[in-house]
Amino acid sequence: MMRLNFQRHCYQLLRRKAMCGFFVLIFPLIFPCLFTAFTHASPSTFSEWNVPKPRHLRLLRSALQRERLTGEQSDLWAPLADQGWRPYIGSVNAPSLPQKSEGYLQVFLDGGLNQQRMGICDAVAVAKILNATLVIPHLEVNPVWQDSSSFMDIFDVDHFMNVLKDEIPIIKELPDEFSWSTREYYATAIRATRIKRAPVHASANWYLENVLPVLQSNGIAAISPFSHRLSFDNLPSEIQQLRCKVNFKALVFVPHIRALGDALVHRLRYPPGQSRASSTDYLRETTNQNGKQNPQKFVVLHLRFDKDMAAHSACDFGGGKAEKLALAKYRQTIWQGRVLNSQFTDKELRSQGRCPLTPEEVGLLLAALGFDNNTRLYLASHKVYGGEARISTLRKLFPLIEDKKSLASSAERVHIKGKASLLAAVDYYVGMHSDIFVSASPGNMHNALVGHRTFENMKTIRPNMVLLGQLFLNKNISWSQFRQAMVEGHQNRQGQLRLRKPKQSIYTYPAPDCMCHA
Repeated sequence: MMRLNFQRHCYQLLRRKAMCGFFVLIFPLIFPCLFTAFTHASPSTFSEWNVPKPRHLRLLRSALQRERLTGEQSDLWAPLADQGWRPYIGSVNAPSLPQKSEGYLQVFLDGGLNQQRMGICDAVAVAKILNATLVIPHLEVNPVWQDSSSFMDIFDVDHFMNVLKDEIPIIKELPDEFSWSTREYYATAIRATRIKRAPVHASANWYLENVLPVLQSNGIAAISPFSHRLSFDNLPSEIQQLRCKVNFKALVFVPHIRALGDALVHRLRYPPGQSRASSTDYLRETTNQNGKQNPQKFVVLHLRFDKDMAAHSACDFGGGKAEKLALAKYRQTIWQGRVLNSQFTDKELRSQGRCPLTPEEVGLLLAALGFDNNTRLYLASHKVYGGEARISTLRKLFPLIEDKKSLASSAERVHIKGKASLLAAVDYYVGMHSDIFVSASPGNMHNALVGHRTFENMKTIRPNMVLLGQLFLNKNISWSQFRQAMVEGHQNRQGQLRLRKPKQSIYTYPAPDCMCHA
């Protein structure tokens, strides 16, 4: 009897311990707010940010009641007038390649798609300067986007080589005798063939003095890192024009990116009455229909408002203390807190135009410029920090918002799913086929498309970030005042050609280096 009671007592103790252990495990899930201060890299997903309320409610209410102005609409959508400038990327007479190459040039490019795109253009130019054979550039895996797509996954390599065949020799892979020259080889030790300290915006002479001897001694030179490693100034005109030839003519996306991009553009131009992404047969249905419907115009809005951008800006986006804490921890984890903007207040940053526009703010800008709620918007973005809750205000202003997911089925997107560079390539392609392009914040995507659309004389709205920042700080401004300031402040920011100034990028300002005045 005593033995039986002892067993029951032990069983009850074990049961109580098990219950306590189970409660300890689930307690943080039931009450996550009590544990946010102890998280390591980022706060709990349950409390990272509070759903933000509209920050400019007075303007928003007026914008939602705005009337459609027919005359204003026609001016908005009118294509750019001929500005008298024409693309010019070299003589019609094909140059002859030198009989002997000095060696093989490898470059390793970091960054996202558009930073790598500019690096590819610079690599061709440096190969020309050195009289070297260019190995198809290696694209590094971006630590933020985690995309391992190669050059040949993104760009049509055969087209690239064919366009440049009279400029420089290009090979897809190194010959066997140099097969040892890999990223892994250079990561393990100091190597004589690696150029590790190429200065930012180096001159042509620097390459001739520092890289050419390595080529001549070893038959190969590998430059890593390479992004932004060639000057925009004091270069021969043929080198500048070659950079533009690469950017605007040689770099074409692979066929499946172009096919998907064409399908998206077609669906924006000819929207059906029913759901667009309901089946994999939709592409065939839209491309085979009799095109009697008048094509509609659309705006591509590049809304880069991911966590990386929001954190780096150090601005306040209305998500409350939880969001501020989350972004501060992200800055500490990614950049160890070394973010220049962190030393300024939100008011100072906004008055200087250093805060990216939120979806609400870019929506108010477009509404003030005269775009009504029948405007078709294509949202070009990777991930919006805050998801649909952030976009909801923009969607109220412009109900006809589309993106890759709404326009294409999951089967059609299977080749680009989870691949940031390919997703960005589709957005770039659609952006180059839109009536108007606008970006909510400066950056590589903005710079690349502004330059490309300038080269093709296409309308592009460049938000006046300083003006917008100052106006949004004024909580008493009326809709009519805001609207007038927006219209006046953007009269000369809708694609009018601007000549490149010293130190400015040729990829953003292709004139006068790559364009001539007719």
